[in-house]
Amino acid sequence: MKRLLLTTAAVLAVLSSCSPRLYPPEVETPGRYLHAAGFPQDSAGLGERWWELFGDRTLDTLVGYALANSPDLAAAAARVEQAQARLGVVRAQYLPQVGLGIDASGDHTSRTGIVQSYAVEPTLSWEVSLFGALRHTKQAARAGIASVQWSLRGVRLALAAQVATGYFTLLEAECNLSIARETLRLRREQAALIDSMFRYGMSDGVALEQARSLVHTAEADLPQYLRAVEQTRLTLAALLGNPPGVLPGEGDGRMLRIDRYPEEIPVGLPSELLERRPDIMEARFTLRQAAAQAGVARAARFPSISLTARGGVASASISGLTGADPWAWSAAGSLVEPLFAFGKLRRAVAEYDEAARNYEQTVYTAFSEVEKALVAIETCREESLRCRELVAANGRIAVMARALYRSGLSDYLDVIDAERNLYQSQTQLVGLVSQQYINYVVLCKALGGGWER
Repeated sequence: MKRLLLTTAAVLAVLSSCSPRLYPPEVETPGRYLHAAGFPQDSAGLGERWWELFGDRTLDTLVGYALANSPDLAAAAARVEQAQARLGVVRAQYLPQVGLGIDASGDHTSRTGIVQSYAVEPTLSWEVSLFGALRHTKQAARAGIASVQWSLRGVRLALAAQVATGYFTLLEAECNLSIARETLRLRREQAALIDSMFRYGMSDGVALEQARSLVHTAEADLPQYLRAVEQTRLTLAALLGNPPGVLPGEGDGRMLRIDRYPEEIPVGLPSELLERRPDIMEARFTLRQAAAQAGVARAARFPSISLTARGGVASASISGLTGADPWAWSAAGSLVEPLFAFGKLRRAVAEYDEAARNYEQTVYTAFSEVEKALVAIETCREESLRCRELVAANGRIAVMARALYRSGLSDYLDVIDAERNLYQSQTQLVGLVSQQYINYVVLCKALGGGWER
């Protein structure tokens, strides 16, 4: 007996020494963001309702509606419930299993006649976890629950960001449509004035046709902006889980404001990003799940002990089941040592290594997205400021060019150039303002949405 125990201990020691090690991911976290000089570094934030920093009631309504009605979000929430349910199943696998068997049979031969047998037998079976299989299995299930919970937060964040981006894109299209309509109105008035001047011999036919050409150009621009408005509305309706129609919050007097931007967002430190960004946390718990599953595979290389017990009443007749001594029972135990696992542990370790590399890549991608969003905000701020000055200058040039032409001191080509430059600079400014709002959305998403601890 002593020799058997020593042999078993030696085998277990050899198996333990042959188990591969799991190396943690190596992530170098910078002390600060490179392009966050103009942003607060503190961690005090606005919570998960980050879209409220834009101060737009329509946007608040749209995002709230999307979070309450999106099919994608409902599917992600269902995955969380499935993961939580699996934890109960995992626990049940390692608990004693109780069953009840009822048996009735009859045999007939010419020698013995009919032989009957009846039995009612409860059964009890239990696979004893001695080498951490139960512990690792529960750890894997809990890590899986945390992973899908963070995945749900990631879906919420992505959905809110998509709605905000679509909303500001819609405002851009509506603002461009408004500029095009106002430009068309002014050009029609200018064409009517030149037509009157032509009738009195104060202008030539070339200038009249040039004025009409400007009118046709503005008329041709209207359909593209109308198309952009309607297509963006349809995209937003799909994000909200709505059929095409009126969007929630319609009629609140929304407009793209070009005179203000959101307050500066406190970006915090890069190390804090590891604790609040959903995709990083999801990758972290996926890594923990892979490590626990490797532990389960390692435990499977050790012997397993199974205990079974059976008892109840048995008799040759139904009435005998309640007789004087119908009781019967049996018990057994078994020790099984697996010889071949067909590479389960090796595959589990490979999956862990893949999860570790994925975690590292997710972290570095997150740092890069934050830096790019900060650069975009800083450069777009300066660009939109210069473009705003350009619009003001082009507006003054257009007014002077029209006045000089009516006084006969300038050619109508100067008016055409001034009108075209003003129109282009106006739409350019609208695009920059819209992009800057979207840059803030991208930054909020890159920071993990809400950063309130």
